[in-house]
Amino acid sequence: MSRAMQFAVGAAAMAIEDSGLDWPRLDPERIGVVMGTGIVPVDLAELAPALARACDAEGRLQTTRLGANGGSALFPLWILKHLPNMVAAHISLVFNAQGPNSTITTACAAGTQAVGEAFRLIERGDADIILAGGADSRTDPLLMLAYAALGALSRGERPATEVSRPFDGERDGFVLGEGAGVLVLEDLEHARQRGAEVYAEVLGFGSSFDAYAITKPDPQARGATRAIEWALREAQVDPSEIDYINAHGTSTRLNDLMETTAVKRVFGEGARTLSLSSIKSMVGHLIGAAGAVEAAALALTLHDGVLPPTINQTHPDPECDLDYVPNNAREVPVRAALSTSFGFGGQNAALVMRRFAG
Repeated sequence: MSRAMQFAVGAAAMAIEDSGLDWPRLDPERIGVVMGTGIVPVDLAELAPALARACDAEGRLQTTRLGANGGSALFPLWILKHLPNMVAAHISLVFNAQGPNSTITTACAAGTQAVGEAFRLIERGDADIILAGGADSRTDPLLMLAYAALGALSRGERPATEVSRPFDGERDGFVLGEGAGVLVLEDLEHARQRGAEVYAEVLGFGSSFDAYAITKPDPQARGATRAIEWALREAQVDPSEIDYINAHGTSTRLNDLMETTAVKRVFGEGARTLSLSSIKSMVGHLIGAAGAVEAAALALTLHDGVLPPTINQTHPDPECDLDYVPNNAREVPVRAALSTSFGFGGQNAALVMRRFAG
């Protein structure tokens, strides 16, 4: 397993334990897995011996030697660490989930989209229970170098805990994180029959594409607006009923401004009384797993009535002028809430959840 796959299986085990489900007694054909993920880093140190054996005396790679000379230096199942579908596959193998199985690779929107797609699978009766979420780990040197070359990472020299500062006037890029988040999505009647503790209800999901640019979002936020509006429409929730948004909030100049614009477009004057915050200020950007961890945080916000803060909000940006729950958590009852994710290439996803009323 890759590092991300190990995170995924661990998170799934924790989710199952927390759910209280009598797992061995469940029908495995009614259990699915949907996971978001992305690039799996290649460890060059693992490849180097195999490539060295396949080179001639001048150091040139001879492809005809790969099988005979190079292959013997490589673990036979090495390739399985690098197939994105193996994140969901390993969870399904370990927990005998024989129902729908899918892998979402829509960059930073993948975790949110995985939860949304799982919601729809249950809604149309394809499964009773789905382990849904995301897992990612890109903190290896090569990918760090690639993100730095792209200009996405912060170049600041602040103390580590102060670098990620979504919506702050001095933000200059995101901080890579790693990990996994897995939610147990369950048909509501199925959950009621067993007396489950329900953290929140998923009501709607929306996804769209900017078709604007590969590396930057549409500054008019048209794609993000569509995803949010479509999620609200499926949920049959009026914008005025949303009390809180778990924002994508990457700490990049363009994304945070675009997201602020999208909120204003969807909620109009109501945006001024709406609270939103980014937990990336505290956990970093988990890329393919980000939306899954944020969906879990949103469910807990609804369940516990506590808004997580956006830390490092110390220098107001006049263009990011909403209530981002700066620096300190806030105890507020939340009826309905939204989680948003926006990925490279123009991927947009949004989830609507509601506090479970019993």
